[in-house]
Amino acid sequence: MKELLKKLTEAYGPSGNEDKVAELIKQEIAPFVDEVKLDKMGSLVAVKKGTGAKVMLAAHADEIGLIVTHIDKEGFLRFDTVGGVAAFRLTGLRVVFASGLIGVISAEKGDPATAGIDKLFIDIGAVSKDDATSKVSIGDFAAFRQDFIDLGSRVVAKAFDDRVGCAVLIESAKRIKNSPNEVYYVFTVQEEVGLRGAVASAYSVDPDIGIAVDVTRTGDTPEAPTMDVSLGKGPAIKVKDSGIISHPKVKDLLIQTAKDSGIPYQLEILLGGSTDASAIEKARSGVPSGVISIPSRYVHTPSEMVDVNDVEDSIKLLVVVLEKDLRSLGF
Repeated sequence: MKELLKKLTEAYGPSGNEDKVAELIKQEIAPFVDEVKLDKMGSLVAVKKGTGAKVMLAAHADEIGLIVTHIDKEGFLRFDTVGGVAAFRLTGLRVVFASGLIGVISAEKGDPATAGIDKLFIDIGAVSKDDATSKVSIGDFAAFRQDFIDLGSRVVAKAFDDRVGCAVLIESAKRIKNSPNEVYYVFTVQEEVGLRGAVASAYSVDPDIGIAVDVTRTGDTPEAPTMDVSLGKGPAIKVKDSGIISHPKVKDLLIQTAKDSGIPYQLEILLGGSTDASAIEKARSGVPSGVISIPSRYVHTPSEMVDVNDVEDSIKLLVVVLEKDLRSLGF
């Protein structure tokens, strides 16, 4: 599991540039499904055929990042954010471009802690504008450069949002022994900029039930915002976030399955943010949808932390759900 998480999180894949991640996922999941394809938006869709209910599982392949907007006469790069990136966290961080070029973020004079994006720049070591433009172009995307760190039961990496969800989908496909359902494992694109891949995929798949697997925040660090989710206490079953009230049938299915299987779980109410489930539930005439959330500290930073026991329990929960005859349960 840790090797898979390392491989996925260290891959380059800001929103709109998910192809390298999609190729890694394809290599991992293809032996365990009947069909793998890319849809027109670029989301990877792996299908395990069956005669029962049509299930869409969604985990997004993209990560937050930056985009070059201007190159000045000295060769410094100005940029904008791609997804939810907080400017005050950026100074001193390294970024990497698709070419492998690495740069460091710094700020104009003044207090970096209060500097907005317009006061930050990327230094790629260029000596002039011509030198810089020989290496990067306006519109090039950058991801944060951060290694996977193993701390025992806890692991740290960039892009656990949502490569950890991708890992849960991959591992569930490997471990399912017998499912009557037709399962669509969808690794969506451009979630961080508006759930765009999930909108297209859900319309195409037209599922009977949708389950997103994504991260959620925690309330277990010093003076953290009040939230009853902690690392190491099991997957969080979403009740509500800013984009969805989980369908009661899906929420109850996840809760009852966890109880019956002895899998620890938590209930999640996220005050800000949403997941692909919000897009899935509104597809066509509507899809009963819910979310399995992996607790994560420091979400939307280059050093997100998860507990591998929560990841394992999320896989177990998803496998047991998928091995049920969901059509007989009214889906």
